[in-house]
Amino acid sequence: MAPPARPVWTGQIRLALVALPVKLYSALDSKEKISFNQIHEPSKQRIRYEKVAPGVGAVSNDEIVKGYEYQKGRYVLFSDEEFEALKVDSKKTLDMVQFAPADTIDPIYFDKPYYALPDGKMADEPYRVVREALKKTKTVGLGQITMRGRSYIAAVKPYEDGLSVETVHYAQELRAAKGFFDELPSGKLDQDLIDLAEELITRKKAKFDPNKFEDEYAIAIERLVKKKIERHGELVLEDQEEPSRDYGDNVVSLVDALKKSLAKKAEIVEPKAKKPAPAPVKQKAAAEKVRAPRAKTAPAKRAKK
Repeated sequence: MAPPARPVWTGQIRLALVALPVKLYSALDSKEKISFNQIHEPSKQRIRYEKVAPGVGAVSNDEIVKGYEYQKGRYVLFSDEEFEALKVDSKKTLDMVQFAPADTIDPIYFDKPYYALPDGKMADEPYRVVREALKKTKTVGLGQITMRGRSYIAAVKPYEDGLSVETVHYAQELRAAKGFFDELPSGKLDQDLIDLAEELITRKKAKFDPNKFEDEYAIAIERLVKKKIERHGELVLEDQEEPSRDYGDNVVSLVDALKKSLAKKAEIVEPKAKKPAPAPVKQKAAAEKVRAPRAKTAPAKRAKK
């Protein structure tokens, strides 16, 4: 599959004095997502939004600037030129200034992935050299990249036959997890329960395959849109999911649930033995008994008069 026509970023990835010209393309595909518009139902006309100012009415785009509210109802205003001057000199170089073992970066920090392709034939060799070096050292190259006027932490990774660049959250962007988990109890757990859960996990362990998962909501939306079109806009309410069950006090105990799950798995692996078939001799005798014709009784002779 050919990459999209327009890259989202063009520049250089640098390893010391080695400059690697690249183009970045978004690794996310959102073209197939269904989007909706807001419609005025009586007239079937699409709703359009006008930018208005209280007491003034509709205003044109060239009269709109960005403002920061420093007190209630009071703003400082900024021009586009001021933001342009602030764009970190529109930096077009990603300097890898640190190399971290791939397994030391918590996945929660990663944000958006991009595919990095060499920009021009002269970039092919340094591109492959950097890719192989990252693979063999099992490291991720870290630096900063400027896109759309903003600066991001960027991680350069070997991915399949090429390189990927993934933006990384700054530390202050993430909420600390500690506050969320403070209320969890910390008592000792039953080792038997842990062993049972571990056994279930081990049986289902497999390499991650994203193709085994589907966006069920997106599929349902597509199906609904298709039905709506086929029925010329009529109301479509069939095939609704049943509401989630309220389990209340009927929750099966954790021990029983784990044991039943393991037992069910065992049945699949070791099916119950079938009852032995009857001996062949008996089967033959029974068959002959069924096929044997009944003996006909000779008719009684009439007495002569």
